[in-house]
Amino acid sequence: MKIYTLHTKQNLPISIDEAWEFLSSPKNLKTITPTYMGFNILSGAEKPMFPGQIIQYIVTPVLGIPTKWVTEITHVRDKEYFVDEQRFGPYSLWHHKHFLKEIPGGVEMEDIVDYKLPVGILGQLVHPILVKPKLKEIFDYRQKKLIELFGEFKG
Repeated sequence: MKIYTLHTKQNLPISIDEAWEFLSSPKNLKTITPTYMGFNILSGAEKPMFPGQIIQYIVTPVLGIPTKWVTEITHVRDKEYFVDEQRFGPYSLWHHKHFLKEIPGGVEMEDIVDYKLPVGILGQLVHPILVKPKLKEIFDYRQKKLIELFGEFKG
């Protein structure tokens, strides 16, 4: 069983309050997801984030095939971190930790995603040519979009 990790960090020139308000709102996930992903929230984003919150999405990650994705917000510590875990979707395991930390001149965002692909050895074979580059592309888009929305960190 192979578990992969994606780890990104980004600094933004905004306050911890602004960062938390934006990033902890499930509705804003669509804003920072590439449009070709066909991301659409079906339910669960009506209230501010809380532990136990179930959010249902439709995404179209590969070949235009719509896929239902259900995540649960399992942990929330105000203005520090939150964790979402896939309950149903394309991965065998998806555990995504979002950390925020105040730094001089802004905030540091850190994402750590631990994930496992389905279909055993076949999943491991397609990981380096399909899954890993796609996830990198999605998180690169997210970083560019956040700079577009909040400005570039100069610190």
